[in-house]
Amino acid sequence: MFEKKEHNTTKDNELNGSINLIGQGTMITGDLSCKGDIRIDGEIIGNVISKAKVVIGTTGKVIGDVIGSNADISGQLKGDLTVTDTIFLKSTALIEGDMVTNKLIVESGAIFSGNCNMGISSEKGYSSKSKTEKSFKAIEEN
Repeated sequence: MFEKKEHNTTKDNELNGSINLIGQGTMITGDLSCKGDIRIDGEIIGNVISKAKVVIGTTGKVIGDVIGSNADISGQLKGDLTVTDTIFLKSTALIEGDMVTNKLIVESGAIFSGNCNMGISSEKGYSSKSKTEKSFKAIEEN
């Protein structure tokens, strides 16, 4: 009556990626790419590319571009932010750079200095999908 469905945990983990954490007090110089979610509570000087969600905690700082499917920003970002879905700027966020997204949520107190382009607007050359898809292909190839 009920069929037992087998799960391939290795394949599930590969598809979902993993959760990555850059802890407070950690400093990384260089580009970082991952398939899973990433939380940054330390400092990264370089670009961050994730196929999933990027979280910059209150103590987190990124100097470089950030690309992902979603982003929750509570800390500092000096660089461009490109996501395919939603950017959530918490009240402690400090952003210096341009943003491209489909949806933007901003809490009172967040500071943003730059341009924001929402939705896919190919006539003006702004497209969160094209930039993120190129970055995601690069992750797949590695």
